[in-house]
Formats: sequence, structure tokens, C-alpha cells
Amino acid sequence: MTPADPGPEGTPPPPARRRPGGRTARIRRQVLDAVVAELAEHGYDGLTTDAVAARARVHRTTVYRRWGDVGGLLADVLDAASDDDWQPPDTGSLESDLAALNQEIHAALTAQPSIMAALIAASFRSEKAAEAQQRLWEDRYARCEIIVGRAIRHGELSPRTDARRLLIAATAPLYHQLVLLRTTPDPQLPGRAARTAALAAAAGAFDFAESPSARGT
Repeated sequence: MTPADPGPEGTPPPPARRRPGGRTARIRRQVLDAVVAELAEHGYDGLTTDAVAARARVHRTTVYRRWGDVGGLLADVLDAASDDDWQPPDTGSLESDLAALNQEIHAALTAQPSIMAALIAASFRSEKAAEAQQRLWEDRYARCEIIVGRAIRHGELSPRTDARRLLIAATAPLYHQLVLLRTTPDPQLPGRAARTAALAAAAGAFDFAESPSARGT
């Protein structure tokens, strides 16, 4: 899943973190690119700060001073992903929006090498990476709530629809099949998962017991 400009029904993403510019920004980019390359080639167990420094062509003390360890490097890679301007697809309907979103996830998880899958795996080995991974998921789901907001405005869904539950139901089959079960990629899976979630949502499967406004009173 990758970010969006939230609508009235969506939860606004956290404000973008300010990042330094100039030489500092350039070094950071070199180092983070090196982390991704090393992770893709050698996995978490082969990821070291020294290897990252060598690939980034920076002094090892620069890496130690700013990032501390592998966990700090991975956390910054994940945090940097939230600094982009990605927005979820707007195709005209809930099902096609979810299908397009799932296509992006499917492509990221089946890429060779899959950086997304490698970062997910690394988050189970590093507490710092796990915390950053959670921040990234929160950012992505918050941005994607605009998909549900549009569907509500278009009359496809009830205003009582729980956007987060619907988005998780739509995207979870991809992570389950491709990350947990490691099944052979199925090009029909993104659309099938989207259709199932859209039909369930239209039937009220993800409705709050009471309206969101009532819950806030």
C-alpha cells in the first residue's frame, strides 16, 4: 500500500516530518538507498552498518553517529516512505479503487527482489524497524480512507462504514497469500479480494453499530 489527500470522511495523515536539505539530505539519500540495496541482496542477517557505509561511500562514523545501528537504518528507510506524495487510486468506483490499490501491493510484493517483503520480514527482527513499520501502516491506511469516503459520497456505502476495517479486509488476502503462505503470484487475486470486500461492505459487513457521529458524543 502506498499514500492520499484525505477527504472529509478520511483521517488526515500526520504532518510530514521536516527533513534537512543540501549535503545532509544527499548523504541521507545515499545511505538509505544503500540500506535498501543491501537488504535486497543479503537480507536482514547480512545487513551491517559497515556494509551500508561502504556502499553509500560515506565514513562509517557518519552512519554510527546518525543511525546508531541496523535497526535505526531500517526505521529511517520506513519513515522516509511516509515523506512521499503518494495518493490512492481514484478510478470512479469502490471496487475498482480497491482493485487498483491491490494491484500496487501485488506488484510491490512480487517484485524481484521485493523490498517491501524484505522490510516486512526485517521488522520482525528489529524493534526499531517494527515501530517504524507500524507508523508506516498507520500512514498508509489513513491516506487510503479517502477511498471509502468517496464511496460513501457516491452512495455506494453506508455512512456507518468503518473505513479501516474495510481496507484491511480488502488488502489482507494479498499479504496472507504472498507473504505468509508464499503462494505463486495470482494476477486475479487483487481484483478478487477487492470484489469480495466491496460486496461485503455494500451489505453492511463493516458498519459501525452506530453512526460515527453518535460514537463521538
